[in-house]
Amino acid sequence: MSWCVTASMCISRYLTGFLYFTSINFVLTFVAAILCVCFAPTAAGPGIPEIKAYLNGVDTPNMYGATTLIVKIIGSIGAVSAGLDLGKEGPLVHIGSCIASLLGQGGPDNYRIKWRWLRYFNNDRDRRDLITCGASSGVCAAFRAPVGGVLFALEEVATWWRSALLWRTFFSTAVVVVVLRAFIEICHSGKCGLFGEGGLIMFDVSNVTVSYHVMDVVLVVVIGIIGGVLGSLYNHLLHKILRLYNLINQKGRLHKLLLSLAVALFTSMCQYGLPFLVKCTPCDASLPGSVCPTNGRSGNFKQFNCPPGSYNDLATLLLTTNDDAVRNIFSTNTPQEYQPMSLLIFFVLYCILGLITFGIAVPSGLFLPIILMGSGYGRLLGIYIGPHTNIDQGLFAVLGAASLMAGSMRMTVSLCVIFLELTNNLLLLPITMIVLLIAKTVGDSFNPSIYEIILHLKGLPFMDANPEPWMRNLTVGELVDVKPSVVTLQGVEKVAKIVDVLKNTTHNGFPVMDDGVVPPVVGQANGATELHGLILRAHLIQALKKKWFFKERRKTENSEVIERFTWVELAEREGSIEGVIVTSEEMEMFVDLHPLTNTTPFTVLESMSVAKAMILFRQVGLRHLLVVPKYQASGVSPVIGILTRQDLLAHNILTVFPHLAKSKGREKRN
Repeated sequence: MSWCVTASMCISRYLTGFLYFTSINFVLTFVAAILCVCFAPTAAGPGIPEIKAYLNGVDTPNMYGATTLIVKIIGSIGAVSAGLDLGKEGPLVHIGSCIASLLGQGGPDNYRIKWRWLRYFNNDRDRRDLITCGASSGVCAAFRAPVGGVLFALEEVATWWRSALLWRTFFSTAVVVVVLRAFIEICHSGKCGLFGEGGLIMFDVSNVTVSYHVMDVVLVVVIGIIGGVLGSLYNHLLHKILRLYNLINQKGRLHKLLLSLAVALFTSMCQYGLPFLVKCTPCDASLPGSVCPTNGRSGNFKQFNCPPGSYNDLATLLLTTNDDAVRNIFSTNTPQEYQPMSLLIFFVLYCILGLITFGIAVPSGLFLPIILMGSGYGRLLGIYIGPHTNIDQGLFAVLGAASLMAGSMRMTVSLCVIFLELTNNLLLLPITMIVLLIAKTVGDSFNPSIYEIILHLKGLPFMDANPEPWMRNLTVGELVDVKPSVVTLQGVEKVAKIVDVLKNTTHNGFPVMDDGVVPPVVGQANGATELHGLILRAHLIQALKKKWFFKERRKTENSEVIERFTWVELAEREGSIEGVIVTSEEMEMFVDLHPLTNTTPFTVLESMSVAKAMILFRQVGLRHLLVVPKYQASGVSPVIGILTRQDLLAHNILTVFPHLAKSKGREKRN
């Protein structure tokens, strides 16, 4: 905005600019929010907690569909363009996972390609692998950090990891970075907007020499402690605000939309109005006039309300893209570029915006808001202690961003590599490692990571890697004793019994047993009951849909099953008994469940501790765990219970066994 002649002209132009700025941001936020509210509610937010839950074994419906993908892309573009304090990194992770899932299943449900080779991906393990590759590719696309994307998937997202998955994710990120490089070369002409800016290194700080002494290490430790404290405080406050937002969002779509628009208006007012509070800074005489001041969409020196030859440093940080704001605040060899008051206002504003923006009904990411907050206090700290250290202010901003991310997200290795790939300065490696480790350690002493908090708020039954110590004092037999009796089926079962079980229970797995079996071991009594295996609810529904009925009670041959069922149908996990029509005559017929039963389910003795059962459940990636009696005897059922994920969650166990909470408290005090 050029310098005006009279005060009334200035006021008129500033008001006009404010109306344009606010109106455009309002419309862009409205588009993003209305798409999420009306068409794909699962597209709101980052999507990373839901991906973590899915890869942990939790079913997250409608997370990877075509509608979710389209809304996520358009909504993310609108929300980021509106200037909201959110990043594109989380949405890109979700977008990558959606693309991977759709490719693996042959497209959307209604238009699915049924090529035979796709059957190799139509199982839970390969689908998890594809989604993991998609998540790592999303991080690579967001930060242009291929190795960081692989490590992010390993450290934060994936629950089950193996060597084959390592090279698959690495291959995926390699393809992403090659495609990115090709498009960046094409866009160097400027036809793609700001896409090609910075090349593969987004926030390059390699032009400064990093040299530090013992005193500098002490300052680095202080930054790590501050980052851990602020990160845990941010998690605590965000938890409170998200609980409030949940109450507002439960009131209906209109409230979701109004909340998003209110945040957009507040953000625009702050971004446009706060730069008037700071003084103009004269341009460095060594800089050409085309560089300082600037009025374009990019640049380090925004003129805004300043006279010619001066710039507004706060407007430089607020009235620009989030990527450019990070690039500006990371700038090195610029000790006089920003005033302390501007950085303080910037830090406080983005703390507030970071708390109130996350949770509204638009696609949003946490990475960039936390980087902006951390870089603000890091640079501010660098200004005040600059005379006592050799570390550049821009590097303090990098360390501040890293410390706050580790203090909030509790990641270390992947964050370290991502920051190295972002900044292109290997000399930062030792102090970055120290900052990340200290910030994570300090943050862990206060509360869980931000993604664990979100998982808890969403009610997703995420299973942690380590069982609680008090779980060693409880057996799985005691756990199944407080549950309702297990529902079992016969190997050849009556249709009426199957329909009754499906309508009156919500279980997804049923033990299948055969009575009167002659055991192969000499000395055992005839007429024993055999545990044949476990059958899934989806397979029972398929048998009813296909009318797999017989008038007499008999076993079938494998050839009959192959003729009737296809691999696509047996791989389906959806379906409802409500849509199945069974006549009264068919109710008296029989179904042979033997060919549809998993004959090798995982079983544990009733004397096993819950801690061991939980480790087995998580590491193998189970959905059901059968509990068998320790002693076999005539008249004793071969299975006494069945455990699912919900049964092994700590808070569910404490609900049934409240006395264990006291032992938990004693262990903490000890």
